[in-house]
Amino acid sequence: DVQLQASGGGLVQPGGSLRLSCLASGLAFEDYAIGWFRQAPGKERDGVLCISSSGGTTYYADSVKGRFAISRDNAKSTVYLQMNRLNPEDTAVYYCATETPLTKLCFIGAEDFRSWGQGTQVTVSS
Repeated sequence: DVQLQASGGGLVQPGGSLRLSCLASGLAFEDYAIGWFRQAPGKERDGVLCISSSGGTTYYADSVKGRFAISRDNAKSTVYLQMNRLNPEDTAVYYCATETPLTKLCFIGAEDFRSWGQGTQVTVSS
């Protein structure tokens, strides 16, 4: 079974940084795109960033451009989400996901990702 474990969330002040990690197992990691999504209280789950198997980046949210970056370390089966200049609107549970229909490529919608991690809470507050 594919398993994803997201970690690295926490409480941070506005303007601060966090790095989230997504550790994957049960799959040939280097062949899979990995996406990050987030869900704020009372809102739908929205895409943040995705990285293809070849390292190409897809931004789902204009609001994170210039602040967030995604990377992968195939040797560690881990994808990272570096979040800088955080603001209260970034507060959400962050999820990583994989298994898109074409595995190597990022897809637009959350419904296109079959396997999900448990989520990690990010709270931006002073």
